[in-house]
Amino acid sequence: MGQACCAGSSAITPARLATHEDGAAGAILRGTVVLGGWDGQGNYFVQPPGTAEFDAELDVVGTLRVFSDGQVSLLVPFVKTWRDARGISEWGGGLGDINLGGRYDFTHAGEFTTWPGIALLLGITFPSGRAPEAASNLLATDATGIGAFQFTGGIALEQSFGHFLVNLTALAAWRTPRSVRGVHETLGVQLQGLAGVGYAFDNDASIALSLGYVGELDAAINGQKVPDSGRALPTVGLSGSLPVGESWRLQGGVNYNPPISGLGKNQTAGIGFTFSFLRTWI
Repeated sequence: MGQACCAGSSAITPARLATHEDGAAGAILRGTVVLGGWDGQGNYFVQPPGTAEFDAELDVVGTLRVFSDGQVSLLVPFVKTWRDARGISEWGGGLGDINLGGRYDFTHAGEFTTWPGIALLLGITFPSGRAPEAASNLLATDATGIGAFQFTGGIALEQSFGHFLVNLTALAAWRTPRSVRGVHETLGVQLQGLAGVGYAFDNDASIALSLGYVGELDAAINGQKVPDSGRALPTVGLSGSLPVGESWRLQGGVNYNPPISGLGKNQTAGIGFTFSFLRTWI
């Protein structure tokens, strides 16, 4: 019989190990067609005529169980971007910002009826990608990173109800200051929330609906806050996971940024897809 605490969580967080798995390795392919975006005041606008953008990413990922209830993941992204602006069209990309993440489950979903599963999340992202100011392409399609270290911490709560799994995750991220052409700048603290509901079928396949929101405070230049420089992005996602034999897992999904003024800020919006295949070990 399918267990929501295992299959359902796989649909919500693709590279996460199920409770009976000791390791996993594979690849995640992502793609997004940009349809518009939000300005600094939160007004939504459609993609201007004569412009287009497609963002792609291939992530090589591996996860290993440690200390029984912990797991460590390494994600190496390769980023590719295509932009067209009034007759100028170009591709660019390269290695993105590598991420090392950890998770420790103090309790598991379904373990207790009065307590949910509680997990601590920690991560560090390294500035291995090309920062925006270092881009050499005319449309900056070869920018693949933010140019700073990012430290992330958070907590995940989840509980199973029969075949259903409910997940609530909250994260906060801080980026290190940096100097760009003599200007000292610091990105604002980033806050992220995710709510998901998954359903596990008897064959261990699963499906999940998720709502996510990322908000970022205003950046600072030379110690002074820059008004309307913060960012925000809402996302609605539908994903699924399908076991293939005893050692493989296929996962996929679609996501969409609702084009509503006031929901986003200084971000592009579009529709995207995710497809991944993982080899697991028990």
